Amino acid sequence: MNTSDKIKEINTIQEFKQFYLQDAQYSYCTECNHLEYSHGEGFLEIIALEDLQKLHTRHIGRQSRRKFYSIILLSEGEVEEVIGHQKYHFGPQSMYFVSENQLHSIQSWSEDLKGILCMFDADYFLLCLKHQIKLNQFPFFQLDKVPYIDLSERETQMMQHLFWKLNSEKCQKSTFNDDLLVRMFLNIILLEAERIYNHKVVEQSFNLSRKEQLVAQFQLLVNQHFLEKKQVNEYAGILCVHPHYLNDMVKEVSGFSASYFIQKQLIQEAKSRLMQTNQTVSMIATD
Repeated sequence: MNTSDKIKEINTIQEFKQFYLQDAQYSYCTECNHLEYSHGEGFLEIIALEDLQKLHTRHIGRQSRRKFYSIILLSEGEVEEVIGHQKYHFGPQSMYFVSENQLHSIQSWSEDLKGILCMFDADYFLLCLKHQIKLNQFPFFQLDKVPYIDLSERETQMMQHLFWKLNSEKCQKSTFNDDLLVRMFLNIILLEAERIYNHKVVEQSFNLSRKEQLVAQFQLLVNQHFLEKKQVNEYAGILCVHPHYLNDMVKEVSGFSASYFIQKQLIQEAKSRLMQTNQTVSMIATD
């Protein structure tokens, strides 16, 4: 296998920096000149696409799998990227999304590119609301839905303002309450994107391979039933496939075993309940 054919696993913001920025003395934020996220759990980072473009060209065509979520607002220029196993061409006034653990590669970026890349992990999003909105319930983060929306000029300006506000609050935060405000702005961006998405994206055929369809169905079932169904064979029975086959397909598409997604949902549920209720670890463990 050639080096360019290998999938680069990117699990943390430090690995993202090493892969895209390498040894460059570069900051995501010109206001605070600060790369690391230092308050609370998880991370949130924002970078201008035109700044990232200066250092990313060596990675054109390289496949990566990021263990976090990405939102890209494209205000000018054109890009061609592969998300999952689908190639997309995005133009000005568009917004696209890369879910956690999805295969992703940049095919081409135009020289006049302008926009925003926002990256965050599930732990950071966890405290957005007292009653947590599940990330995987947003349609643009679901494998069987199209991962983009086209924006009007007004919608583009609104999103630019929200990202500016998000970054401004992130740079100025000094207390836990300030950090909660940053997380709330992230949530507002996602909710506004969902509203635009649901208004504009009509039901349309979205071509997935059979294995991708199987994995999408599995992930949806896990989202719905992880509290009462905690074994891979239970989901394999619903999907009428052998557990080993299901695990192999999930591993091939996502890079993780089927049991990983069940455990991840259970862990996120436990974290949410610890943060949002008075239940103890032992109380949650016995449920």
